[in-house]
Amino acid sequence: MTDAPDPVLAAYRKSIDNFDAALIHILAERFRITQAVGEYKAHAQLPPADPAREAAQIQRLRTLAEEAQLDPEFSEKFIRFVIDEVIRHHEQAREA
Repeated sequence: MTDAPDPVLAAYRKSIDNFDAALIHILAERFRITQAVGEYKAHAQLPPADPAREAAQIQRLRTLAEEAQLDPEFSEKFIRFVIDEVIRHHEQAREA
């Protein structure tokens, strides 16, 4: 005989699954926009990276994370990963 699923845990997990799906869709939209930025930068012969903007974005998101009671170190690691991936895409757009 198997134990019945815990309804409280199942409800939490359903909410987590919904948030995970939303995050994926938000990231997909963000990358669609940054792809357009990369194509524009390649066409306009602009560099793929903008260190000043990246630093400002990281600081802005660290502040938002603190206000949201999210670990700012985690938020910085996350956005740095996203920024690095965007730069990689922008570099590929220049080569195309």
